[in-house]
Formats: sequence, C-alpha cells, structure tokens
Amino acid sequence: MRSLVGVEIRKLTTVRSPWVLLAAAQLVVILGASGRLARHSDDPKVLPEAAAHVGLVSLFALVLGVLAVAGEYRHRTITGTYLGTPHRGRVLAAKLLVNTAGGLVFGLVAAAVVLATSAVWLAANGVSGDWSDAELWRTLIGCVLWNAGFAALGVGVGAVVRNLTAAVAGALAWLALVEGVLGQVLGTSLARWLPFSSGASLGELPAGSGLAQWTGGVVLLGYAVLAWAAGAWATTRDVS
Repeated sequence: MRSLVGVEIRKLTTVRSPWVLLAAAQLVVILGASGRLARHSDDPKVLPEAAAHVGLVSLFALVLGVLAVAGEYRHRTITGTYLGTPHRGRVLAAKLLVNTAGGLVFGLVAAAVVLATSAVWLAANGVSGDWSDAELWRTLIGCVLWNAGFAALGVGVGAVVRNLTAAVAGALAWLALVEGVLGQVLGTSLARWLPFSSGASLGELPAGSGLAQWTGGVVLLGYAVLAWAAGAWATTRDVS
C-alpha cells in the first residue's frame, strides 16, 4: 500500500493539471475576498465572510479528485495502473488517500491566501480587524475540510463515471443547477442534507443554514464514503 501511495503522490505532483487547478483556485479566492473586503472593510463580520471563499473554491478540489481516476481513463494509463496492481480496491484507496490530502492542501493554501489578502485590504483601509474572532477560525477550518471532503467525493465520482468530460460536467452541473432545483422541490428541511449544502454547513456559509457545522461535516463524509464504495464496485469491471 505504501508503494501505491508513493506512486499516486508522484502522479499528483508531476502532472500539470493539479498545479493549474491550485493556481486557479487561489485567483478565485483573491478576487472573491477582495470584492467583499473592498466594499465592507469596516464590517465586523467581513473577515469570516472573506474566509468563506476558501470553501467556495472546493469545486477545484472536486475536479482534482475526478481527474485522479477519470483522467487516467481518458489518457488510457489506467490499464497499466491496474496491471501493475491487480487489486483495484487498493489502487482506488491510494487515490482516495492521496487526493483527499491534496484537497486538504488546496484548502490550507487557500486559507493562507485569504488571510494574506484580508490583511492587505484591511491595512490599506486603516482597519485592524478582529483576528481573534472564533467565527473566522471556525469558518477557515470548516472550509479547509470542505476542500478535502470534495476531493474525496471527486475520486468516487471519477471512478463511477470514468468519462472525464461527463464526470466534470456532471459534478459541476450538480453544484450549479441540480442541487438548487432539488432544493426547491424538497424544501429546506431536506435540501440541507444535499452534498453542497452539507459542505456549506461545514464552512458555515449561509447556503448551509440548517445543519450544525460538524453535522454538515459528517454528512459530507458520508457522501464521500458512498461515492468511494460505488467507485470501488465500478472498478471490478473490465478495463476497456
């Protein structure tokens, strides 16, 4: 298992796409947080609201997880991967472990970037800011874990769908459209249990109102486990 993890780490760090996703996520964090800070730098709640952008870019971590599996199917490297390690469940477990850690790194880097961006904007406006605000740090921790959870979810989605374009498009469409429509149909009491809403609860975003922060985290973990289990079942089929 250790050798499989090492292989997945090398794949993650030597391929260009994870670095592109990481850079794009930081750009979104900077722009999103700056927009909030520029308009409301004197608002006592501006720091937690700026920090919430760390959670909103978890979609990049989701794509990272999808690429880990569906990307190999697209480039037809998955055959060699499975021939080298016939126990496909172990391969998927290694991908899950490494890419969940990758999502955690995405979140930690975004957290550092949002704190630096906030410090620059507040200093430019002559505002000190409340850096000891417990809500700020709860939001940051929750959003970092949200990134890790979505990366894990992405691994499962990529293993089930396999077609990279369909997996990425389907995952993003779910977040942007389907979950919102379902929320309208199901009502608030049920919609809060959906994947994005549970992540938003973990990150303490308004969109996640209805679940306690760590309840949202447990629900998101459950979705990641279910997706991985479905992916593990899917990998028992022959590789085309």
